[in-house]
Amino acid sequence: MRRFEIGPLIVAVGSLVLLVSLFMDWYAGETAWGAFEVADVLLAALAVAALLASLGMIAEEIGVLDGRWLPAAVVAAALLVIAEILSPPPVVGRADPQEGAWVAFAAVLVMLVGTVLSLGRVSFSFAIEGREPRRVAAVDHRPPPTETGAPVARRGDETSATEALPEQGGKTS
Repeated sequence: MRRFEIGPLIVAVGSLVLLVSLFMDWYAGETAWGAFEVADVLLAALAVAALLASLGMIAEEIGVLDGRWLPAAVVAAALLVIAEILSPPPVVGRADPQEGAWVAFAAVLVMLVGTVLSLGRVSFSFAIEGREPRRVAAVDHRPPPTETGAPVARRGDETSATEALPEQGGKTS
């Protein structure tokens, strides 16, 4: 059974949403790339760092960045998004934040929740091993096997349920 922690999964989703929000309108029809000078690059770098750190926590064999960097990257991204919402860049004047800013804010909140959960080691597990398919009587018309594997007749057949069916070419008494 393989165990996955839910916190890093949540951080990874939040990081991807933060990256997508950079291409949405933040202020007066401007995306983050058009409205900011340096903050957009910092947000992208912090989102990628958080994504790589969370992937390293999910699957250690593909880890590029140590998971110890996760809280720092997430807190820095949250502070940067909050600062940009409270104090818009000079190029947009006193414009109100649009959907891109609010999606980014929601993304960093999700990332903060995921970071807290990953520090608390909340996990869930599921089994990866295969299972035998269940036989459904309505679909499967084969007679059920006996302990030795020989087929047994169904009810209503000529033989009783405990009597083995005759082999081809053989006779029963």
